[in-house]
Amino acid sequence: MLAVARSFRGQLSATMQLDAGDGALARRLLPILERRTGRIVVNAFAHPQEVSHASIHGGPFPATSDSRFTSVGMTAIDRFLRPVCYQGFPDSLLPEALREANPLGLPRMVDGR
Repeated sequence: MLAVARSFRGQLSATMQLDAGDGALARRLLPILERRTGRIVVNAFAHPQEVSHASIHGGPFPATSDSRFTSVGMTAIDRFLRPVCYQGFPDSLLPEALREANPLGLPRMVDGR
């Protein structure tokens, strides 16, 4: 089982079906699975998750496209965002959220404050 687990690439979840005598093997298997999956289930099977702040499904590639973000849950949309820097722009060309007058009233940091 250890050799098989080491051959896994990134997975969303992994399941271990354990009996009372499987503790020693499970302790050896866990560090391997922890590096290859975002969710480990014992004596059950992975099931769909509710989208909530507690939901995570990160795992290493290819289970997720970016290790900083989860593929489910409230912050999953962050995986699809791409920051853009506007340098030296006149105020009139900036998106409203970035204009000096802050017409949308958004909380923001300017010059570190």
